[in-house]
Formats: sequence, structure tokens, C-alpha cells
Amino acid sequence: MAHNGLDALFVTRPVSIAYLTGFHAEPHERLMALVIRSDTSSLIVPALERERASTNSEHAAVLAWRDGEDPFALVHETLGTCARLGVEKDHLTVQTAEVLGAAPKGLELVDVAPEIRRLRLYKSREEVEKLSRACAITDAVVDEVMHGLRSGQSELEVALRIGAAIGARDATLSFEVSVQSGSNSAMPHHDPSGRKLEPGDLVLLDFGAAVEGYRGDITRMAVVGEPSARQREIHTLVLRAHDTAIAVARPGATTGQVDSAARDVIDAAGFGDRFFHRSGHGLGLEVHEDPSLDPGSSIVLEPGMVFTIEPGIYIPGWGGVRIEDDVVLEADGCRVLTSSDRSLRVVQPS
Repeated sequence: MAHNGLDALFVTRPVSIAYLTGFHAEPHERLMALVIRSDTSSLIVPALERERASTNSEHAAVLAWRDGEDPFALVHETLGTCARLGVEKDHLTVQTAEVLGAAPKGLELVDVAPEIRRLRLYKSREEVEKLSRACAITDAVVDEVMHGLRSGQSELEVALRIGAAIGARDATLSFEVSVQSGSNSAMPHHDPSGRKLEPGDLVLLDFGAAVEGYRGDITRMAVVGEPSARQREIHTLVLRAHDTAIAVARPGATTGQVDSAARDVIDAAGFGDRFFHRSGHGLGLEVHEDPSLDPGSSIVLEPGMVFTIEPGIYIPGWGGVRIEDDVVLEADGCRVLTSSDRSLRVVQPS
């Protein structure tokens, strides 16, 4: 704040508030904000979140407003006189900016979102420990659900089994479970449907468990019945691309180099046009955060960064294969946090 000549910060993105205070909440349409001045920090929450915020937030006094009251009365009271205010511009609405007093020759708003993202890019030992626990639960659920897969089950039924298995281990879902069977697996993003698993189907499972807000993310593959030669070939190719990328992921490499390592393997096999997304993304309090492993990206990998490695090949009308693991960068390379079997699991037809 002092370096940038800021009088205060007004932080409104829920994940930023969770990172800075330890309090996780989604206020929906109600205002929630963290106001930081040089000598005080105030967490302004809807009254229905007062008790949870008081119990779970650190380093901030909790102030609550009730439905029907003007929450900006608390904001103005805690902000006091400001000329330069740090905000997250990609989250702040025009309406809120106007209420705060931003206008020509009025309050100057300075974007601090990039700095908050930079802080979150490097995970502490405690954050990595939470991610490790989330990944361990994710691995256990992979094994449980794979053993229970049967032809005749619907994608929705399998997705519900995954959610129940995660809940039974005192964790929550990182994101909406993706179960894709047969030709549905050719779509990188697909909501589970009533389609039933059939002999010959590839089955793609993409999900994760979350522990204290920190999110695991994994993708594993199965096939109903004996795999065809082509299914084995594509799975082996994707696994080779995945392992090649992990071998390149070490401090000093760039995110683009890791992406290229996976992409070059798939390109050389003639499937380059069937791999059309990045090779991975950052992981933490959000399932998609920095760093992003985009083609050509120049972010230099450093210890403490956590991200996924997840190349894939998608063939319309036939199916798709993706293999995804979570890794943390350490001084001598990367450590893989997810360890469940990466092979093409065979599900016996009913």
C-alpha cells in the first residue's frame, strides 16, 4: 500500500477474501468486502454470515449488515477519507465504483488484483499440505469408483457415486463432476447425462476433492470390456505426452515449454489437431488459477507453484482420452500430488 501510495484496499472477490482472511463464503447478490487500512482491517459481511466469519476469519474485525440496511454505510465508515483506493478492477462493478466515489477528479481506483494473484501463485507449506490431503482423497475416490463401474450405469449415476464418496471422506467437490462415456468423451467439457455405459465405451472421469477450500483435480480413463487396439494406442500416446510434460516441469522452465513437451509428442503422432486446449492450469483455492500452461506462454516456473498436467486427444464420434495429475514445483523438479493408477482401467461388462 505504501509503495503504491494507497490509502486503503477494498477487496471484494470472495476467493481473495478467503486467501487473505481464511473466511470462505459466497455472498451471491449481497455485499461482502475486506477493507484494509494501514492500521486496521475490517471484514464486512451480511448478517447471516456474521457468526461463521467471526469464528473463521483471521486478522480482521467482523462488521455485519442486515437485509434492508445500506452496507455502504459500513464501507464509508471503515474507509474514511481516501484519495487512492486499491480495488480488484476485474471484480468491481461500475455501480459500486460510483457509490465509492470514483469519478473524474474524485476517488482514484488502483487495480491490485494482479498483486493478489501474484501472492496466490506461490503456495505456502500449509497450502501444499491441504492440497496434498485433497489429492489423497481424490486418489482414494478414483479407486473406489473405478472398482464399482459397471455397464448399464448412467453417467449421472456415476457422478453421484463420486460425490457421495468424496462426502463420506469429509471433503467437498472441487467442481461439478464430469463423467463422459462413449462419444461423449470426445467433448472436453460435458455435463453428465442419462446415457448408460455400454460395452466398448471409453469412460472419462474428471473430478476432485476439496479440503478447506483447496482443490484437487484429476482425470482418469476406463473402458467397458476389452480395449480395442486404437483405444490402447491413443491412451498410451496421451500418457507419454503427460509423462514428457512432467519431466520438463522444473524451476526455470517456462509454462510454454511444458505445454510444448506434451504437444510435440501428440503432434508427432499426427493428432495435433485433436489436442486443442492448454496442457494445464494453476490449482489452489480455485480449480483454475495461475499459472496457465498455454502454448507459447512465458511464465517461468518457480518453487511453490501448483498446477495440473492434462494433455488430451478428442476424436468426434469415437471418443476422447485425457490424463490429468496435480503437481507442485520444488527446488529439484516437480512432485506429483495425485498418484492413482494412470492405466486404462478395464470395466467388465455386466
